[in-house]
Amino acid sequence: MLKFLMMLIFMIPMCFQLNMWWFIHSLMFFSAFIFMIYGFNSLDFVSISYFFGMDLISFGLILLSFWICSLMITSSGGILKNEFNSGLFLFMIIILMIMLYCTFSSLSFFSFYLFFESSLIPTLFLILGWGYQPERLQAGMYLLFYTLLASLPLLASLMFMYNFYGTLIIYMLSSDMSCNMLLYLSLILAFLVKMPMFMVHLWLPKAHVEAPVSGSMILAGVLLKLGGYGLLRVFKYMTLVGLKFNFLWMSLSLVGGFLVSLICLRQVDLKALIAYSSVAHMGMVLGGLMTLSYWGMMYSYTLMIAHGLCSSGLFCLANISYERLGSRSLLINKGLMNLMPSMTLWWFLLSSCNMAAPPSLNLLGEIGLLNSLISWTWVSMLMLMLISFFSAAYTLYMYSYSQHGKIYSGLYSCSMGFTREYISLMLHWLPLNFLIMKSDICVLWL
Repeated sequence: MLKFLMMLIFMIPMCFQLNMWWFIHSLMFFSAFIFMIYGFNSLDFVSISYFFGMDLISFGLILLSFWICSLMITSSGGILKNEFNSGLFLFMIIILMIMLYCTFSSLSFFSFYLFFESSLIPTLFLILGWGYQPERLQAGMYLLFYTLLASLPLLASLMFMYNFYGTLIIYMLSSDMSCNMLLYLSLILAFLVKMPMFMVHLWLPKAHVEAPVSGSMILAGVLLKLGGYGLLRVFKYMTLVGLKFNFLWMSLSLVGGFLVSLICLRQVDLKALIAYSSVAHMGMVLGGLMTLSYWGMMYSYTLMIAHGLCSSGLFCLANISYERLGSRSLLINKGLMNLMPSMTLWWFLLSSCNMAAPPSLNLLGEIGLLNSLISWTWVSMLMLMLISFFSAAYTLYMYSYSQHGKIYSGLYSCSMGFTREYISLMLHWLPLNFLIMKSDICVLWL
C-alpha cells in the first residue's frame, strides 16, 4: 500500500513547477489505472504494509477517490485559464487524495480517525480559497464545526476501546463487543453527521453551494462515503446493541429522505438541488446499513459507489452551465437545449442515472436497498415508495426546467462545450453504467 502513497507524495513538488497542470492530471489517471490493475485477490485484508492494508470495500472506495480526484483536475480548467493559484490548487487536491487514501486503507481505528478528520482541512481550503461567494467562510465554519463536534465523542470512545481491548486494529477486536448505549452513540454519531443523516445535514447544502466545482465533486463523490465506510467498519462490533436501537436512525433517515425530496422540488439553485438529492440518497444508504443484513450492507456499498460517480457528474454539469451563464439559478438556466444542444444529452444521461434508470449502478443499489429494508419491516414500504417517486420527480423537474422552455432573454450567444468537459462527463457516466456488468465486485465482499 505504501507504494501508491509514495507515488502521491512525490507528485507534490511537481505542483509548483511551471506548466505542470496537465502532466499531474495525466499522472493522477495513471495512478488510478495502475491501482485498478493492481486489484485485489482476496476478500480479506491484503497487501498489508505497516498500518495500511485493503480489502474489497477499501479497494472500491480508494479507486473512486483516485477517479474523482483526477476528474476534479479535468473539470477545473477555469482555474488554470485564469491562473488562479493553480499550483496551490493541485497541491490541495493531492493532499486531499493522500488523506482519503490513508483513511480507506487504515487497519487501525485510530489512524482511520486521524485521517478521517484530516481530510477536512484540504476540503476547507478548497472552499475558502476557490469558492465563489462571500458566504463561503460561513459554509466552511458549518462544515468544520458540525464534523468536529460529532467527532470528539468518537475519539473518546476509541480511547475507551483501546483501554478495554489493548488494541484498535480492526481485525483484532472481538466482534461481540458488550457495547453500552453511550459507546454506541458516540461511535456512530460522527459518521451520521458525515453521511449526512437528516437533521444533521445542514452543513452539506451550504458547503456545496459555496464550494468550487472541484470541492463539490469531492464532497459528493468521496467525503460523504467516509461516513458510510466508517459505519460499515464499526457495526461489526456493535451488532447486539445495533439490533436494539437502529430502528431509530432508520425511521429518521427514511422520513428524512422523503422530506428532503420535497425540499428538492422547490429549489431554484441548481447546486442546492443536487446537494439535497445527495441527502435523500444517503438516507436510503443509511437505512440499508442499519438493517445489519447481508443485502443491506452489500447494496448500501453499491449505492455509495454509484452515487459518488453520478452526483459528481451532475455537479460538473451545473458548473458548466454556471461558467456560461454566470448564474446557478433555474430562473436563468432555462432552455439550455438552445444554448448547448450537445450538452443536453449528458444532462439527460446523468439525470436518468440519478433517478436510478437501468442500466446504471444506482438501479442495482436501490433495488437491493428496497429489498433489504422491506425484509426488515414492510412498514418501510410506504416511505420507500415516496422516496423513489419523488426522486424521479425532482430529477425530472431539474432536467426539464433547465433544458426546455424559452431561453433567458439576456443571452445572445450559442455556446459549445470544451472537449475536456465532454471527456469529464463521459468518464463519470461510463463506469457508472458499465460497472453493472461487473457488479459481483460490489456484492461479494462480505
